[in-house]
Amino acid sequence: MKWYRPSKPGYDDSGHTVERQQQTEGIESHDREVSAALAESFRQGWADTGRKLPPLPGAAYAAKRRAALSERFPGERIVVPSGGLKTRSNDFDYTFRPHSAFVHLTAEQGTQAVPDSVLVFEPTGTGHSVVLFTRQRSPRGGPNGAELYSDRHHGEFWVGRRRTLSETSDALGIEAAPRENLERALGADVPTRVVRGEDTLVDALVPAARPAEAEAELLTWLSESRLVKDEWEIEQMRAAVDYTVAGFHDVVGELRHATTLARGERWVEGTFNRRARLEGYGLGFETIAAAGAHACVLHWMHNDGPVRDGELLLLDAGIEADSFYTGDVTRTLPVNGRFSDAQRRVYDLVFAAQSAGIAALRPGAPFGDFHDAAMRVVAEGLDDWGLLPGGAEAALAPGSGLYRRFTICGSGHMLGLDCHDCAAARRQHYPGGTLEAGHVLTVEPGLYFQPDDLTVPEELRGIGVRIEDDFLITADGALCLSAGLPRGADEVEAWMASLR
Repeated sequence: MKWYRPSKPGYDDSGHTVERQQQTEGIESHDREVSAALAESFRQGWADTGRKLPPLPGAAYAAKRRAALSERFPGERIVVPSGGLKTRSNDFDYTFRPHSAFVHLTAEQGTQAVPDSVLVFEPTGTGHSVVLFTRQRSPRGGPNGAELYSDRHHGEFWVGRRRTLSETSDALGIEAAPRENLERALGADVPTRVVRGEDTLVDALVPAARPAEAEAELLTWLSESRLVKDEWEIEQMRAAVDYTVAGFHDVVGELRHATTLARGERWVEGTFNRRARLEGYGLGFETIAAAGAHACVLHWMHNDGPVRDGELLLLDAGIEADSFYTGDVTRTLPVNGRFSDAQRRVYDLVFAAQSAGIAALRPGAPFGDFHDAAMRVVAEGLDDWGLLPGGAEAALAPGSGLYRRFTICGSGHMLGLDCHDCAAARRQHYPGGTLEAGHVLTVEPGLYFQPDDLTVPEELRGIGVRIEDDFLITADGALCLSAGLPRGADEVEAWMASLR
């Protein structure tokens, strides 16, 4: 793959576009110049490949969300950027992933998402007109015709075909306009709230709102509007979790081979990630493939260690569907297919804790109830093992929390467009709120005995166990979306035997 810096278009004496070698961040482009004759050739001889696109499946639901946003902020301009490309190294970018609020309001899909798009709600007397300012398909000719072949970030020869403006309007059900018109559209002096930090041009064009809380209020509303999933979102969540479950099946089938490799964790990671790219847009988050004592590191993502017979593998992973909704599942697996006595002892306690948390899921229950139920089981189990001086009740009391030495993190979170979804929601509507039908969340207690922890028996040191499943709150309880994977120790062993 070529490594040259992208060059910027210029013009020769005849007015034709050429690529000029120039300094960009101190690095000179080594691209060959495009002659006037070649530039002229690029202006002609192209077939008309325009097409009429049907609306995307989620477009009608996104229209309802835009209407709700318009109703919430009457008389104010609302600006929601998609965000842009992020540099990985030198002139290579990460795969583009739009801002979740932008996705929620457009129902944009996977590879069709266009960097630097900006959704603008312009107030009218009766609500808002909504325009999507975006990059259209690379033109053939005209003042921007060189983009087609010279722009390595956006040119069609380099990154593929974008939709035309009319195709974007057809697909999303939103009026589409060229991004070049954005500055004029934001010029009028109208009270404006912006999702900041995603588009440098937008941030420069629109002074920060006063008071500062005004834009924080917008982020909060956008986050809280995603708490209760509609039927289309639930369909996307089902798909994302189904893909994730398939990835776990793939990994179990590859475990034996992983034990033969110096960096077997990487083989596990790659096996799961292959499924993510096959079925969806990619990963909802970086895969945690933690073997042995690495399982005691909550967010182990180096994945550079061996996978040894007789140890456990903690796999925490999620596949992001083309709609950008993600699953998030964890299983802790005996690498050789059988739990040792010490491993099963820890696993069974975590399983009991998760089961207690699951039993607490129902509409109207305080969000924290499932965590409290799981932690009570954990504390009582640790007390039975003699690991809590003063007993379980003292460890659970406010001001203590001594049981958390072995389980420092929470036991679950909202799930959706982000793995840790709705993070800007107010406390009274999320961690301090109540569960509602349409919430999707994880239940994932764990126990982690650090390899150098002298307060625990030697046979427990270096054992880390987490079990995580994804749940949809229903009118009368909770539905496990990840039920395609076994949970109990005996079922896990039987499942692994069937795939080995």
